[in-house]
Amino acid sequence: MAISSKLSPSAERELVMVRTFNAPRKLVFEVWTDPKHLDAWWGPKGFTNVTKEMDVRPGGVWRYMMHGPDGVDYPNRITFIEVVKPEKLLFTHGDDIDNDPNAFTTTVIFREIGRDKTEITMTQVFNTKEQRDMLVEQFGAIEAGKQTMDKLVQYLAKLV
Repeated sequence: MAISSKLSPSAERELVMVRTFNAPRKLVFEVWTDPKHLDAWWGPKGFTNVTKEMDVRPGGVWRYMMHGPDGVDYPNRITFIEVVKPEKLLFTHGDDIDNDPNAFTTTVIFREIGRDKTEITMTQVFNTKEQRDMLVEQFGAIEAGKQTMDKLVQYLAKLV
């Protein structure tokens, strides 16, 4: 039997993470869209956040300051393009500046698995393959993503 697969036109510019969480989809979606939760888990190990504003709707913005373990502050802005509760978030993510040329698009799909598990598929699409490769190589984007999801696992365990 032949097996075929189709790569998306943006495959060389993508990072895709899939993770299953032991929590209901409604709760997992809530901790992704409420700053009281997000500030507690968002970001790699050693990083903390302070939300300045958050409006989870198409055209709405989440502005936050990410504090690195080395004392460096990273101003971030997420602009929501599509919000389908509790199934999908689509947003651009970049520095907290207008028209950030390095902003990238992220789609997060929340898939219910039974009553108490949720699978998240997070797809980040960068402007160029070089931008993706630089984030992976210089900033450890894959490891940072794993650490962020590990923090989410730990945070959800306190809530369920």
